[in-house]
Amino acid sequence: MDRKYNVAILGATGAVGTRMIQQLEQSTIPVKNLKLLASSRSAGKQLQFKGRSITVEEATPESFDGVDLVLSSAGGSVSKKFLPEAVKRGAVCVDNTSAFRMEPNVPLVVPEVNEDALKNHHGIVANPNCSTIQMVVALEPIRQAFGLKQVIVSTYQAASGAGQSALNELKRETQDYLDGRDIRGDAQILPTKGDKKHYPLAFNLLPQIDVFEDDGYSHEEWKMIHETKKIMLNDMNATDIKVTATCVRVPVPIAHGESVYFTVDDPTITVDQLREVLQGAPGVVLQDDPAHQIYPQPLNAVGKRDTFVGRLRADAENPGSFNMWVVADNLLKGAAWNTVENAECLVKDHLI
Repeated sequence: MDRKYNVAILGATGAVGTRMIQQLEQSTIPVKNLKLLASSRSAGKQLQFKGRSITVEEATPESFDGVDLVLSSAGGSVSKKFLPEAVKRGAVCVDNTSAFRMEPNVPLVVPEVNEDALKNHHGIVANPNCSTIQMVVALEPIRQAFGLKQVIVSTYQAASGAGQSALNELKRETQDYLDGRDIRGDAQILPTKGDKKHYPLAFNLLPQIDVFEDDGYSHEEWKMIHETKKIMLNDMNATDIKVTATCVRVPVPIAHGESVYFTVDDPTITVDQLREVLQGAPGVVLQDDPAHQIYPQPLNAVGKRDTFVGRLRADAENPGSFNMWVVADNLLKGAAWNTVENAECLVKDHLI
């Protein structure tokens, strides 16, 4: 008889946590028991899984006794507190926070790109940043076919990437603006809770995601640069691929867009060759028909697991360089689905 797994979801009541429950329902993972864990504020809530109600419990170290698999999206400090406890008790954890991403002994995994890295886990697997995930899904088949020298990415990131509170703030600001009120002094969340000033996102663009580093890059930009290198080259400081990023928060509820400029090793490659490679790439849906105005849009990506790619075109000034537009649901492929997909691979490959 096939083995069934005792699963816990840490951060079960959040925007990503509730989607993890839905993705787990639809996954191939045989679940014996499901435990839903959150803070004391959320304990006692009832959530549905496969037609039955499960009571949310307050997370404690003992919550992980007897658990085989943990899916976590409760914030970095919570992951650092509880996931080592879960590993001590025999669980394998897939973490959707920044807590362990750059730890050398923790695989940073997007299954379409580097599933083999799961074999090197020591109890914890890290989910990359949402903006990194969709970009590497689109770039990896190109890298495998033609090599990759350089990536310049500009992101258009949805409010929900900063959490439910940021999404709520965008909705409130939008209504206030439409009602004729001045919204410039009302922001409390964005661009980031961790910085001194806050600005409205409604009818605005914020070229800051996370805090700024000493070199002028935001931490989100730093993550995209170094996560891409770790995922593709297994070295966060590798120089074989040059990566730079500009990350911008836009007044879109869900689904990130990215303008990706990249250079391949072979300057003779054509757009048609790129399309052919992307057409059959895992996790990629090609929407690239400018003559009929067909291209990826955040509104159409919401609720879907795929990464959508379009606006493929060559840089006429620089042979071997190209532009493309990449869109994905940041709460699904960028978070909940990539987490569950990693867990599916762990189960499939008998790594739990």
